[in-house]
Amino acid sequence: MSETNINGVSPVVSVSRSACNSKGSMIVVSNRLPFILKRNEKTGELERKASAGGLVTAVAPVVIRCSGIWVGWPGIHLEDPNEKIPESDPNDKTPTAGLLSKKIVPINAEPKLFDSYYNGCCNGTFWPLFHSMPDRATFIADHWRAYIKTNEEFAEKTVHALHLLKESNEKNGSPPIVWVHDYHLMLTANWIRQRAEEDNIKCKLAFFLHIPFPPWDIFRLFPWSDEVLQGILGCDMVGFHITDYCLNFIDCCQRNLGCRVDRKNLLVELGGRTICVRPLPIGVPFDRFVQLAQNVKPVLQNQNQKIILGVDRLDYTKGLVHRLKAFERLLHKHPEHIEKVVLLQISVPSRTDVKEYQELKEEMDQLVGRINGRFTTPNWSPIRYIYGCVGQDELAAFYRDAAVALVTPLRDGMNLVAKEFVACQINKTPGVLIVSPFAGAGEMMHEALICNPYELDDAAEIIHRALIMPEDERIVRMNNLRRREQLNDVDSWMKAFLKAMDSLEEDADDIGATTMQPVTIDDFDEYLSKYIGYTQKLALLLDYDGTLAPIAPHPDLATLPLETKHTLQRLSNMSDVYIAIISGRNVDNVKNMVGIEGITYAGNHGLEILHPDGSKFVHPMPMELHDKVADLLKALQEQVCKDGAWVENKGALLTFHFRETPLAKRAALAEQARKLIKAAGFTPAPAHCALEARPPVAWNKGRASIYILRTAFGLDWSERIRVIYAGDDVTDEDAMQALKGMAATFRIASSSITKTSAERRLSSTDSVLAMLKWVERHFSRRKPRANSLTYKNARKARDSIQMHMSYQLPPKTSPKASPPRSREHSDKSSSGSESS
Repeated sequence: MSETNINGVSPVVSVSRSACNSKGSMIVVSNRLPFILKRNEKTGELERKASAGGLVTAVAPVVIRCSGIWVGWPGIHLEDPNEKIPESDPNDKTPTAGLLSKKIVPINAEPKLFDSYYNGCCNGTFWPLFHSMPDRATFIADHWRAYIKTNEEFAEKTVHALHLLKESNEKNGSPPIVWVHDYHLMLTANWIRQRAEEDNIKCKLAFFLHIPFPPWDIFRLFPWSDEVLQGILGCDMVGFHITDYCLNFIDCCQRNLGCRVDRKNLLVELGGRTICVRPLPIGVPFDRFVQLAQNVKPVLQNQNQKIILGVDRLDYTKGLVHRLKAFERLLHKHPEHIEKVVLLQISVPSRTDVKEYQELKEEMDQLVGRINGRFTTPNWSPIRYIYGCVGQDELAAFYRDAAVALVTPLRDGMNLVAKEFVACQINKTPGVLIVSPFAGAGEMMHEALICNPYELDDAAEIIHRALIMPEDERIVRMNNLRRREQLNDVDSWMKAFLKAMDSLEEDADDIGATTMQPVTIDDFDEYLSKYIGYTQKLALLLDYDGTLAPIAPHPDLATLPLETKHTLQRLSNMSDVYIAIISGRNVDNVKNMVGIEGITYAGNHGLEILHPDGSKFVHPMPMELHDKVADLLKALQEQVCKDGAWVENKGALLTFHFRETPLAKRAALAEQARKLIKAAGFTPAPAHCALEARPPVAWNKGRASIYILRTAFGLDWSERIRVIYAGDDVTDEDAMQALKGMAATFRIASSSITKTSAERRLSSTDSVLAMLKWVERHFSRRKPRANSLTYKNARKARDSIQMHMSYQLPPKTSPKASPPRSREHSDKSSSGSESS
């Protein structure tokens, strides 16, 4: 559920694209009712105040249509437990407007007991423990006993609701579904099952957890963990946001309870019953947020400043302190952003009576004050901090107009802020989403930039990257995100649940898996067959040194193994496989080393690209650098080429090699070379026992990879093909980051401590050969198709897209830029847009 909505955001009318109906009636059991009861100060009468959240928006219409019942606490303690729940206001247009009072079963708990249950056990124990913060959890037996007693009360009221449905005999053809929600009620289902069986009432039981389920080594810290598991296993189906949480739960069932489990099919057996465990990632009402973004007026006054947006409950799991410190480091490390960006942090008050949250608020206030005091100028303050509730109209405007959204919790079940931001991104130039890998959204929103909130320096660099991200990369990432979130909206989540319960009146597609299953580096079939499938074309983007050919003492000795060459040759003849070799060598050298015709070669990390038809792209270089290359080459040769060190002249690049230099002398020589490279106006970049002098142009293997794919397959390449990228050093990380979420990426690394953006690690060039052989086997089993890829078609696609790009973005001329050095008249226009 969207916690921002729960804590006071104004409700709006729900816009549902398609109705979703259950075969049987439904009883929803949640800690809170889908609205809040308040007593009118003047009349003393109870009134219903609507609550808009993901759960309410998706579930309430289904409950109403199937004449279901909602069981929950009304938000206040009633002195008279028999006081009638009022009907909704006649003018109420929210999702709960049609929920009649007779279809509501309120929980009336003794205030002190409820406080021990809610604040003591739920929020004092389960909340921090399930968010993998056991040091913040308290384990108090009295709170646990209050939790048991309150869960029994919920179970009793739910059985009462089952009797009401049985008496009304509504939808008698299919047993009703009892859907229990969240960590507040993990014992309830078991008692509901026992009492329903005693009363001979048929029903189907389900449970859904809206927060993470922790791994076994954390979950087992809870003294009564066995009881919790057995309470949940009272259901027929247990749902979590993502597959990782499902596997954590199954692992705990096996290790704590000794259950027989099936990890592949996500099944647990207990007491002769089989319980299905399913990943059901919740979505947002996508179309409703689009409508809000289209209709709301701008609320940001200064349109010249980029907005970095954060929207969270004020909670220690949200990583707010880490976020502010990362933003502070951004301004310190990249002062060019001063007066050009503003961090707008909206913090919704939460649990204001708890000391821990009061201390967090005080720390946030002090941190905001310190950072603003440090960087504020007469016309600008870096942080705008809103502590309070924000209406959904205003929030949609912030989402729409923000350049970057920071969703960086330390741990979170899903986090719908990320999805709401994506839904509101309707501007021509979209914003960039940054998500934490420790939120469920980070497991699914692959095109977002992934940011570890604990790594403050890296977080600052990722924010910087988002702020300067080229428009074409922003567009392709956001288009993919929006397409997925619109498909997997909150209605889709509801349908997936009903299908998992075999209670959907209409046919629906299988929900499938939400994340890849863990694999070993040799298990290519399980990893790649799911990704590539049996109908998609494949683009293989491969580095040369250290990836296809083993690293050698001298570049000329790094020859391509014969078996690898033959495999590449056979792959190049397959109509559905496209191959590009992207190397730090110059383009002619890498082509000579590989020696295969009909494939694409990119040299100097993509500054030079040779297409299969012989046409060539050369990235424009500032004119003044041409003379400086010769001067730098001379300086390096005279000052640091000693003790086995030497300089490789690649044309556009120079590489200073010191692999043969004694270890004791390497650091000093490398530092001296680094200073010479910087002084000459080039960028020193580390490589394998080498230092490259790169020209100061906005181009790398990542930009080159996207250029190659776009010119070969068109602007919509990410929808038409599958991509595999394999590389072995830091220069390949640019490509792995650019293709994150849009390719299967491999980093060849002999050391386990190598930091990489790749999805998988391979141990050697032999592993790369095994992967290439898997690709060959996979595609050789396919039947030929009439529309298979040919290089003639690829050339047509490239010419077409370059004509389109020339029309859209005519090349800019510059007196400082030298013209391309080969026959790349059409590619030149493309390079102009790429380097802008």
